[in-house]
Formats: sequence, C-alpha cells, structure tokens
Amino acid sequence: MIKKRITILISLFIFLFTSAQKDKVAKSLSDTAIKGAAEKSCKCLDSVDANNKSKEARNQEISSCLNDNVLPYLISKGVSDAANENNKDKKTKITVNTNPDSEDYKLAYYDLETYMMANCPRLRDLVTAAESHNDQMSKNKEALDFYDKAIAATEKENWKEAINNYKLALKKDPKFIYAWDNLGVCYRRIGEYDNALNAYQKSLEIDPKGKMPLQNIAITYVYKKEYQKAIDAYLAFDNIYPGDAEVYYGIGQVYFTDLKESEKALDYMCKAYIIYNKQKSAYRADAEAILSLIYKDMKEKGQLERFKEIMKNNKIDFE
Repeated sequence: MIKKRITILISLFIFLFTSAQKDKVAKSLSDTAIKGAAEKSCKCLDSVDANNKSKEARNQEISSCLNDNVLPYLISKGVSDAANENNKDKKTKITVNTNPDSEDYKLAYYDLETYMMANCPRLRDLVTAAESHNDQMSKNKEALDFYDKAIAATEKENWKEAINNYKLALKKDPKFIYAWDNLGVCYRRIGEYDNALNAYQKSLEIDPKGKMPLQNIAITYVYKKEYQKAIDAYLAFDNIYPGDAEVYYGIGQVYFTDLKESEKALDYMCKAYIIYNKQKSAYRADAEAILSLIYKDMKEKGQLERFKEIMKNNKIDFE
C-alpha cells in the first residue's frame, strides 16, 4: 500500500549533530558486514549497462544489486549490535525485522547506499551517467575515431588533447551531439566557461531537448558565479522535463551553498529528496546530506518551526 505522505527517517539528519551518534554511525559504516555487502553490491554493478537505458531502468538495476545484499548485512549487523550491547548475556535473543518496508531494513539499505556512494566508484558512475540515445552518436567513422581518442584523453584528464580531438570529430560531423556535449564538459574543466556554454548551445541547436546540455548550462553558470542565471537555466530545464529531481536539487544547492538562503533551499531540496526516494536513486543520500545541513543552519538561526512547516508542506513528517 502506498502512503500519501512520505516519512523521512529524520533521525538520520539529527544523527549528524551529536558526537555519540556520530560514533555509532561511523562504526556502522566501517563494520566488516557492511564492507562485505558493499563489495558484493559493487561487483554486481559491474554488470549494469548504463547505455541506451532510462534513468528509471538504471536505478532499478542499481537497487536490485543493493537489495541482494541488504538482508545479509542487516542480519550481520543485528548479531554485531547484540554482541556489543549484551556481550555478557549469552541468552540474548536477536530480533531483526527483515520486511523491506520496515525501518530496520530501510536504515540498513540507506547505510549500504551511503557507504557505497563514498566507496564504490562504479555506483557514482552509474548514477551520473547521461541517458543515452543512438541518434546522438555519429555514423561517420572518422568522427568516431577522433571521438574515441578524445574519450581516452579525458580518462587521463588531458583536457586540451580531448578538446582538440572533439573539434576534429566535429569537423567530420558537425551534428555529432555527444562530441558537442563532451566538448562543453572539457572546456568547463579548464575554466573556459563561455566556450563551454557555446558548445552546449550548439548541442541544443541539434536537439533542443538534450538533457545533458540543459543541465550543464546551469552548472556552468554556477561555476561563473552567475547564480540567478543558473536558477533560470534549471527552470528552463524544468520546462522541458517537468518534475526532474536534478532541477530541484540543483536550485536547492544554489540557494543553500551560494546564496545562503536556507528557507528557499529547503523547499527545493525536499522535492528532490521525495523524487530520488521514489526512484530509489542513490542521490537521495546527497539530498539527505544537504537537508541535514539546512536543518542545522535553520536551527542555529532559531528557524526550527519554519523548518518543520516547510517539511510538512512537502508532506514529509519530521520526527
């Protein structure tokens, strides 16, 4: 049964602000059981192909790899916790709720997901992968050869060599969308933000609905410290792809990190979290981290009631 209201395990946020609980979370994340579960899940992710696949389909496969290892971790964690707290009582009974809808299971899943976001590069690669479409690749062999050389240079972080090869690819095929997109990324890497924006615009001239350039235009404006333009770019993205979590997360981050407006940031970050949660996206861990910082900031400013109000308006129970 799907509930109309979503309850965030807000205790995860509050855990961040007490030293004793920090120790408990740190111990959990460094536990042998979670390391084993993470290693198996990470290995499983090697078989997930991000190409020609929607974000939703990719997230389902990621979730499947994690779910395969949550239960063993949950049971091991229960045994470990019982041993630590009752090591003198040999009659202690271990009770672990293995129902996927239970709080025990959800906390274990979030623990594993958070640990892997920090320790499994493959997970990061998959959640940041752009949605792929065959028509964005070139059919020109020479263009593809230069593109492959550019990719190889990018992997070595040789941005200028990559830029040169992307340009050569585009001379052979001026409508090579991925080459324009990646050219923009490389320009951004070396701080040539106007050239990056130009490359993204060239991509959008070919495909006005390109997600990658639409999102990266906003990110580039953040790098330029033109924050209102960044917000406007995210809203333009939202006009084409309404309800995309990246829009809400991006705007929320700009308001909190750059404009120091926690109240506005909170509303957007709540929306991002809810969508990530429904999608079972590993990015919900990032949203939780920002929400925890917003909570701390608003509490220190005496705005805790307003924090609760915004959470309630977004149908998130604050416990």
